[in-house]
Amino acid sequence: MSYPPDPAAQEPGPVYPDPPYPGTPAPPYPGSAVPAPPYPGSAVPSPPYPGSAASAPPYPGSAASAPPYPGSAAPPPPYPGSAAPPPYPETPAPPSYPGGAPQYPGAGAAPSYPAAPPAHPGVTPTYPSGPQPTATAPPYVPPQTPPAAPTPAAPPEAPAPDDLDYRHAGSRIHVAAHQRGADATAIGQLAVQVPGFLVSLAVVASFAVGILGTAMGWLVILAWLASGALVFHRPTELAFARHVMKLRAPLAEERARLEPVWREVTARAGIEAHTYELMVENSTDLNAVAAAGHVVGVTTYALNEIPSSNLAAVLAHELGHHTGGHAWTGLLGYWYSLPGRIAWAFMRGIARIAIRVASVFSLAATGMVYLFIGMFVIGGFVAAWYITVPLVAAPYLLAYVGRQGELRADRQAADLGFAPHLAQVLHHFQAQEDAVKAQAAAQGRQLKEPGGLAKLLTTHPDNYTRLQALEPYLQLGR
Repeated sequence: MSYPPDPAAQEPGPVYPDPPYPGTPAPPYPGSAVPAPPYPGSAVPSPPYPGSAASAPPYPGSAASAPPYPGSAAPPPPYPGSAAPPPYPETPAPPSYPGGAPQYPGAGAAPSYPAAPPAHPGVTPTYPSGPQPTATAPPYVPPQTPPAAPTPAAPPEAPAPDDLDYRHAGSRIHVAAHQRGADATAIGQLAVQVPGFLVSLAVVASFAVGILGTAMGWLVILAWLASGALVFHRPTELAFARHVMKLRAPLAEERARLEPVWREVTARAGIEAHTYELMVENSTDLNAVAAAGHVVGVTTYALNEIPSSNLAAVLAHELGHHTGGHAWTGLLGYWYSLPGRIAWAFMRGIARIAIRVASVFSLAATGMVYLFIGMFVIGGFVAAWYITVPLVAAPYLLAYVGRQGELRADRQAADLGFAPHLAQVLHHFQAQEDAVKAQAAAQGRQLKEPGGLAKLLTTHPDNYTRLQALEPYLQLGR
């Protein structure tokens, strides 16, 4: 806190009246019997304060009289009715002024002074009666953080329209004889995976028996054969969906949106809704998936952005994969062919390393490596053609079976009355593809279209093929 400088070192100035003290009544209003107080800076002394009996507060370090105000040449005039100013009682500290420091006349609106700060380390405060310092510390102003402007809340997005015909709401649902099965597509998927399964069995047996011996090796083989049952073990399925497919359980508001649509779909199919587990994938794509034996996953875009009727068509398509057995046969075939896939990838890696090493030495060494690899492949075809030929043809056969499975799932959704809504979804897919092609053309690029053998490896038919397969249902108005 800074104090006024020594009055002896200042030039004479106007006399300022004493400020009102706490607890005294307000000065009289104009027009009363008491004369009005003079304006600041005049030579007339301040009028007496009516009813005031208290004296001016003492200043620290003073025992006789109050110090004059800054710039004045004489002490303030005596109070009316007294011969001399009353003595200032000695008190240890100045009184606290309610509402802040007093305002001085003629200075306009005085700022509100904060409370005195604690003493600064190493600085001794001085008072008007003592020696003046050469420099005084500025008054302490506590930091004040202005309140942050409130961020305007974003307007809530309009939810997707709920236009689904809940024809089974509140009614008893029929139960199908089989909650899941295996149609011709699923059986074909298993048949195509048999060569891969035999190769995997040979790989597992070779490593198990060769490393662990005959007894322990056969235990490992039997355990691997029995591991396929985990496809139908719900906790294992959920762990697979969470960690491999990056699916999660739906939130409360997502479940409130998803479950009524799912119950209507399963009611039309005669399937118990709790037979399958609903999960969500954080994605901006319109997509859904039938995973393992009991999991139906849907993206957040499909859940929140498309109408309920289209969402029901997407879910009915995935239910068709489950009831047809496409999901569990696909996962089972993949699991039992995985050791053979790993062994094949390892052999290809070794072949690449051998070719690179040989290319460092000479062209002849590289040719010898290629010759050895070619003889190995030809020998495999000749010695075990019944294994190697199906292995080579298996990717193309699996892709064909996958395309047939998609068309069967579409028919399942159409049979439940979702043909027009599924067609809308397919038109949306086609519009997205056309937009990507148009953007690439505008940038002078051309997207590479799969052709030849690469087109035979696609697992989904194109949108026009699927729309053409739905034409009979659309013409019947189903």
